[in-house]
Amino acid sequence: MNFGFTEEQELLRAEVRKFLDQNCPLEEVRKLCETPEGFSRSLWERMAELGWVGLTISEEGGGVGLGWVDLVVVLEEVGRSLFPSPLLSTVLAAKAVDLNGTEAQKSRWLPGLADGSRIGAVAITGDEGRLDAAGIALEGRPDGDDFTLDGEKLLVMDAQNADILVVAFRTGSGEEDLSLAVVERSAKGLNIEPHRTMDLTRRMGRLHFDGVRVSADALLGSAGSAWAAIEHLQDCAAAAVCAEMVGAAEGALKLTTDFANQRVQFGQLIGRFQGVKHPLAEMFIDIESFKSLCYYAAWLLDECSPEAPLAVSRAKAYASESFARIGVDSVQLHGAVGYTWEYDIQLYLKRAKWARPAFGDAEHHYQRVAKLRGF
Repeated sequence: MNFGFTEEQELLRAEVRKFLDQNCPLEEVRKLCETPEGFSRSLWERMAELGWVGLTISEEGGGVGLGWVDLVVVLEEVGRSLFPSPLLSTVLAAKAVDLNGTEAQKSRWLPGLADGSRIGAVAITGDEGRLDAAGIALEGRPDGDDFTLDGEKLLVMDAQNADILVVAFRTGSGEEDLSLAVVERSAKGLNIEPHRTMDLTRRMGRLHFDGVRVSADALLGSAGSAWAAIEHLQDCAAAAVCAEMVGAAEGALKLTTDFANQRVQFGQLIGRFQGVKHPLAEMFIDIESFKSLCYYAAWLLDECSPEAPLAVSRAKAYASESFARIGVDSVQLHGAVGYTWEYDIQLYLKRAKWARPAFGDAEHHYQRVAKLRGF
């Protein structure tokens, strides 16, 4: 059995890599980090024209209709460059609508997400990033067939730039009495605040709901029965973050290897010292290991396999643990200069700090693996 990428997928990788190398090297990434929006609208429009934004959106919704394995190819290269864009959040919002929406809802929201004219975001996790059903505290008070939202959502990726927000909220007293709905940025009573984090290439925000009305035709699925959809969306998000982590970890390894082959100490290139060679070799082994787990998880998501949640948690647990260590070791192998703003390696350390808890840290996913295995 061939577990490699197809010729078309390798061509897609080459095109993404060429686009990013030409249009957004790390020098440009630094400039975009300092802008109010945190990304380039012109580059975003070009990505949408190339079909990358709508890659996993169904053809009926205006997308390309490809799968998660194809998306992994794009996200790896995006992660390698630390390319600032709302790609990940928009893909997740579109997936929520594509999987759970009615035909009318898909026609209403998917075309704008696919062509990049509207940016999406997901606010599905609970307080402080909790991933369990009990952690979702935002309440939706029944108002006829509609609901009124009061509360807040923390740590929402790309919230400040989003036009469409997929929001999870509580609609009953039971632990899993949860609903999903689309809330548009223009909704009365919705206030969005930026939340500055260590990683300036990844924008986060807070959502404040003050009597925000959610109509019945904005609900994705039936009220009070969305927990399975939320769990699946969290798995998709964790797998997507893993793909970015693969590329970012490889980017950090390349920067560090190049530095080791240029830096001279005691009359020798430091890359010749065992104290440098061995950590670099360990980084490579770790990356190859969680890369394989990531690919397998993406394939199972495409196949709608019941084993997908287990595979996703294995991948995210290993990646969260390894990438955090790779970020620290890469900076240390640069010596004291690795911590300075002038050197790019500190950008990768900061991405590792963001990615580690995103949609579940190593501890959460190791515990979930044990639970899914019946321990």
